[in-house]
Amino acid sequence: MHASLTRQSVPWEAVIALDGASPDRLPAPLAQDPCIRTLVLPRPVGAACARNLALAHVRTRYTNWADDDDEFTDDAMSVRLKTLESTKVGWCAGWSEDRHPDGSTTLWRCPTPPDRHEAGDVWMYWKSPADTIPIGPTTILARTDLVRAAPMGGFVQGEDYCAALGVTTLASGILLPVPVYRYRKWDGQMTAQIGYDQLEAAAREHAWAYGRSLRAALRRGEDRVHG
Repeated sequence: MHASLTRQSVPWEAVIALDGASPDRLPAPLAQDPCIRTLVLPRPVGAACARNLALAHVRTRYTNWADDDDEFTDDAMSVRLKTLESTKVGWCAGWSEDRHPDGSTTLWRCPTPPDRHEAGDVWMYWKSPADTIPIGPTTILARTDLVRAAPMGGFVQGEDYCAALGVTTLASGILLPVPVYRYRKWDGQMTAQIGYDQLEAAAREHAWAYGRSLRAALRRGEDRVHG
């Protein structure tokens, strides 16, 4: 992840949440990089809580959460930043790729079609909790205030489903037909761990219902304003 950040052509800053891990375990290239700041948590709290706590330390106008074993494409930041600044939408996302152990990649096109999408419309491309999620959460670069308004759910997994639905429901955005993120497929990834599948259905059900309820609540608010 760090190596891919150093290849970006626009300024960036990273906040790394050390989830109960000792700062001594941080690799030297990261510890010595002035673009990286760390949040040391005294005990493990899980991805959702760690990322939410790290949000308080973000100083950039836009935010993109990511996993330490994945990577961004070389133009991931520049292509989305350009779109955000030229259109003034709240978020910009792209497609993702699965990066296999042999170095090859497989493109993943999310169900949401490339285009501008108004607030709340992305959820409509998630027909049921069992279907493929409508957009890749880590492909989203969004205004930091939106990310703070739609934090990670408190789940041990699937927390980024809620964050993605929250951001795309609170503001309009644009999905670009270009890959911006690569998921590393390997035995150590969270989704490959024993027991992960046991909670996946419940996590998806919760996130899907959250997206539906948030969208409905905002629609009712708009109706009252216009009424």
